[in-house]
Amino acid sequence: MAMLEVRDLHTSFFTPAGEVKAVNGISFNLDSGKVLGIVGESGSGKSVTAYSILQILAHPGRIVSGSIKFRGKELVGSGESEMRKIRGNKISIIFQDPMTSLNPVYTVGNQLEEAIRLHTGRNHQQARERAIEMLTLVGINEPQKRLKQYPFELSGGMRQRVMIAMALACEPDILIADEPTTALDVTIQAQILELMQDLQKKMGMAIIMITHDLGVIASMCDEVIVMYAGSVCERGTADNIFYRPRHEYTRGLLRSIPNIDIDEKERLVPISGTPIDLLCMPSGCAFAPRCERAMKICLEGRAPEVFVGKDHISACWMNVKEGMEKDAIEYDSEGRIVRMNLDGGAGA
Repeated sequence: MAMLEVRDLHTSFFTPAGEVKAVNGISFNLDSGKVLGIVGESGSGKSVTAYSILQILAHPGRIVSGSIKFRGKELVGSGESEMRKIRGNKISIIFQDPMTSLNPVYTVGNQLEEAIRLHTGRNHQQARERAIEMLTLVGINEPQKRLKQYPFELSGGMRQRVMIAMALACEPDILIADEPTTALDVTIQAQILELMQDLQKKMGMAIIMITHDLGVIASMCDEVIVMYAGSVCERGTADNIFYRPRHEYTRGLLRSIPNIDIDEKERLVPISGTPIDLLCMPSGCAFAPRCERAMKICLEGRAPEVFVGKDHISACWMNVKEGMEKDAIEYDSEGRIVRMNLDGGAGA
């Protein structure tokens, strides 16, 4: 059994203008000790998926339907008191901007110690010792001095290290990193990612890495989910996603990455058009209006999520077309597509 199981999750924000379907039927598993990357443009539903898992959605957002199970226990519908036992203790999160996540009127030590006392039952002295231990672990020098400082007195990289220390202080089973390198310079980004990889190996925790940076995904993740308009376009290993992409959106993201090996006169190819309006979701594929290879069927209905190779799932009508041409489609007893052998290996 997977440690975290998300099934057909739908999360919406009910605004005066209508229902914004931020997450629209996403499903995935996360095993112990693995790193799962979730990638996509801004507004694709990455962060809302994370907030849904921890049930920290801002009003007027709420989970409409679906299932989220942690170690077999259903979290959807759990009360606030039950979720408090999960947050921090079992599942922790690092938010995008540490400057807005840390309280500016309290010292770093005050905030770290409060989180530790709240979730572990340690007394004041024990919490302080644990705070010093965690700051040392994340590579902050002079930890006793830092405990007395306020967030504005620390650099961006140090504030993010404090957030990592706070998230890991209770030794969670899962760490959700919501764009942890946003607003940091490249050197500090590399240090933070290296730190997270080291801590993941030492503590054996699973990580959900949410980012729009495909370079981060390539270097850290065992499995990758590509999201667009709240839905999963493609899911597979990092090798599958980068070397055998099976969705036009994934291919578009990869084409937009700068490549030092190409002719310097060659222009980057951006994805044309603008992201879909989540208030007016189409009946067909959400990416169809921006897709250069869209067919009539793409506008009429959503493609099924099917295996296109070993541990590789995609939801694109182009795969169905290719599978029919190659006679590589397998159907279930009710005539629904279950897998297509397009990558040269059977789905599993």
